[in-house]
Amino acid sequence: MRGVWLAAVENRDWPSRPGLSAAEQRAELLAHLDHAAEAGLNTVFFQARPTADALWPSPYEPWSRYLTGTQGENPGWDPLGTAVTEAHARGLELHAWFNPYRIAIHADPGRLVENHPARRNPGWVVPYGGKLYYNPGLPEVRAFVQDAMLDAVEKYPVDAVHFDDYFYPYPVAGQTFDDGDAYDRYGGGFPSRAAWRRDNIDLLVRETSARVKKVRPGVRFGISPFGVWRNATTDPRGSHTRALQTYDDLHADTRRWVRENWIDYIVPQLYWHIGFAAADYAELLPWWAEVARGTGTQLYAGEALYKAGADGQPAPWQDPAELSRHLTLAQRHPEVRGHVFFAAREVAADPIGAMARVVADHYGQPATPPR
Repeated sequence: MRGVWLAAVENRDWPSRPGLSAAEQRAELLAHLDHAAEAGLNTVFFQARPTADALWPSPYEPWSRYLTGTQGENPGWDPLGTAVTEAHARGLELHAWFNPYRIAIHADPGRLVENHPARRNPGWVVPYGGKLYYNPGLPEVRAFVQDAMLDAVEKYPVDAVHFDDYFYPYPVAGQTFDDGDAYDRYGGGFPSRAAWRRDNIDLLVRETSARVKKVRPGVRFGISPFGVWRNATTDPRGSHTRALQTYDDLHADTRRWVRENWIDYIVPQLYWHIGFAAADYAELLPWWAEVARGTGTQLYAGEALYKAGADGQPAPWQDPAELSRHLTLAQRHPEVRGHVFFAAREVAADPIGAMARVVADHYGQPATPPR
């Protein structure tokens, strides 16, 4: 795996700004695919559903505002369909990247287009931390978000379905995710609300995996969670880290998904440098290798290319060789089957040459996409 995430949310990587013409948007997209191919990469993770919206003509959800600047406005072309066709033409796999539950990067339902499913079903929505989310505890929500995502799998020969790290939202100090009514209705058989929430996410993962295989056999399903499952101080099976824990804080039992083979691959976001005290890359990589060992789940490492040379990052990230050292370390762990870089903007700009160093040190020969 030699992958790159191509993020559309907030116009992070692409399009460079909302409101470009269809021809300009298409030209920018093709340039990103060209950069990936030129760097020796073999997979692009294309964000097709950033915020309960769509970068393809969907019968379920509105066109994304990141295209035209206006949610629901037809951009005049099919970005996901084009991305699949043009990636394949360059020998790249195209993994369709979806965010299951995030509705908006603001907390005002009135700013959503009038026919938005979140406005038609206000009981599905939980405001939290200045944003809007679908409630993962409602079975009808879980079914709807799967229907919306699988529409793309039915329409396009994508190589995989990909989720990122947002399940229940990241904790915000002093705020409560208000899912009490859903818990009262559906949580009776669980020892705690946290256990019920984890089961809700487990159900999403297992159901999505089964439905992907049914709709398009051979398409893989993978997830890129935050890189720490649990700290060893909380659970002896955890890593020697002092960080947020997906199991406890996002209610995502990422270790279980791997051990039980619910997903085809996992890309933990190991976005820290070697030697970082709270979450050392050199501690987490072997921890994940041990988790994946003997399972049918492929392990790839998520890499923080965006930190290389960035203002405010510590000295290791100012060294163009830091990421190359990550790949060298991974060679000692055969369970690590590749790397995915965040994100496409930095692959193109490569401000201090960190990506060029990776290519020079590790990607001298082409690699066929990972199947």
